[in-house]
Amino acid sequence: MYINITGSKDNKDVYITQSYRKENGKTSSRIYKKLGKYNDLLAQFSGDEQKMMDWARQEAEKETALYNQKKERVSVSFSPLARIPLEENRLFNVGYLFLQQICSELRLDNICRNIRNHYKFTYDFHAILTDLIYARILSPSSKLSSFSYCQSLLEPPKYSLQNLYRSLSVLAEQSDFIQEELYKNSNFVHPRNSKILYYDCTNYYFEIESEDGMKKYGKSKEHRPNPLVTMGLFMDADGIPLAFDLFPGNQNEQLTLKPLEIKVIRDFNCSEFIFCSDAGLGGQNNRFLNSFGNRSYVITYSLKKMKKEEREMALLPTQFKVPGSNKLIDLRTLDESDPEVYNTIYYKEYPLITGDMDETVIITYSPKYKAYQQKIREGQIERALKIMQSPDKARKGKGSNDPSRFIQKTAVTNDGEVAHKQLYELDEERIREEAMYDGFYAVVTNLEGDINEIININKRRWEIEENFRIMKSEFEARPVFVRREDRIKAHFLTCYISLLVYRLLEQKLGEEFTCSEILETLRKMNVTLLSKDSGYIPSYKRTKLTDSLHNTFGFRTDYEFIPKAAMRTIIKGTKQVK
Repeated sequence: MYINITGSKDNKDVYITQSYRKENGKTSSRIYKKLGKYNDLLAQFSGDEQKMMDWARQEAEKETALYNQKKERVSVSFSPLARIPLEENRLFNVGYLFLQQICSELRLDNICRNIRNHYKFTYDFHAILTDLIYARILSPSSKLSSFSYCQSLLEPPKYSLQNLYRSLSVLAEQSDFIQEELYKNSNFVHPRNSKILYYDCTNYYFEIESEDGMKKYGKSKEHRPNPLVTMGLFMDADGIPLAFDLFPGNQNEQLTLKPLEIKVIRDFNCSEFIFCSDAGLGGQNNRFLNSFGNRSYVITYSLKKMKKEEREMALLPTQFKVPGSNKLIDLRTLDESDPEVYNTIYYKEYPLITGDMDETVIITYSPKYKAYQQKIREGQIERALKIMQSPDKARKGKGSNDPSRFIQKTAVTNDGEVAHKQLYELDEERIREEAMYDGFYAVVTNLEGDINEIININKRRWEIEENFRIMKSEFEARPVFVRREDRIKAHFLTCYISLLVYRLLEQKLGEEFTCSEILETLRKMNVTLLSKDSGYIPSYKRTKLTDSLHNTFGFRTDYEFIPKAAMRTIIKGTKQVK
């Protein structure tokens, strides 16, 4: 094995490269392990390239020795009469090792050490926090169940369940500090793009009857009749979470922005950015807030809530353009079957004067977006027709995506008499009304300049909704099982850190795989211990994704047999900052 440096001048990587012989007898080479970014490694050796290369060659020698050790044939003896030891766990998850390496790169151990030194407690705070993260991603459940799940990791907990619960109060108290440090350290993993910040809110329910502390009755986004807490979340331009805070469930979402944004500006040193949110959070006060200090905004502007005259002007098919051209286009003349037309975004703009604020409304039209909306609605109409076949299930639709909103109930005869039967039919007028908006979208902004930039900024807003979906569905952040306010804050902090770790993992993999593919793979990446003194065999399917994980992180758990010494080396490596 030898050292190989590849890449452009300012983006070079240092690899351990292995020579091997192909089946046809010809020699070739392949990347065996990535040591890190050239500039990062050089900085670790104070700019001394010779020292860095000497270290790299030593690493190559170590890996060569380990590889040669692995090549040796292994023989393990078993007896059909020997029983396995009582209460001995033989199945272990190794998917957490990839998460552990990211936690190491985030310097989470340093953050926890600073907190531990402040409080002077003796239990392993870092182990508790990382285990909570692994469990949230790999087997989301209650804190008790998480503690139990962590027994299946290669390094089971050495702390007590009582210490885990004690640590929750500390996590709550140190939430702001942890978020601030993680943001700084995350730049070592993936340079943060904080030039555009997206903000959104959601709420989480508690399976309780009465209000208590922050748990208040409010407007549930899931239409749950339970007390809620509200989470406000900032993410950067790459979809990576940046900061969060919790608010009472009955608080106006418009009011959640200012305190969290001030914290981001003050503690995160993010003072220049474009603020992006939906219309519900982009009221006039919040737009005004982001009109100062080199900040600007791009806010969703509701077409349906426009005044009648403004809405008619916005939906008028004339006066549209394509970015980079002044030619006026009538949307009615477009051949939307043409692939070029289908994939083009058309726009028009007009000034909006509100008080002392000079703003611009941009109306966009996309044939592709129109087709998407039509397809979604057709599916909802089909479901509405099925509901109509079971009258007992028919009801008035509450949400904007509820198929029951297309069902019209008639309870009187034509002459006004009370009907003996209730008739259900499609609300054609409602369907036509919604179809008017197909393909159209609007934003309000104080930005001047490239229209393409403004359009593209808003296009990525879906990712913050995806972050909430991951937390709610994949990480099962609700219902919340803890009751004390400090433990509630700690619960959402671990959910937030888990989301951060997962998003960084996605970035490392090049966003090539879906969320469900990644999580399902990590959760199934188990190894079986053959015997106490021998080693492990993989008990999972090798796939393109597992290959990508191993190639990206620089270690492998997919050999036919992994000696215990080799596994200890892998574990140690995931705890070191690369």
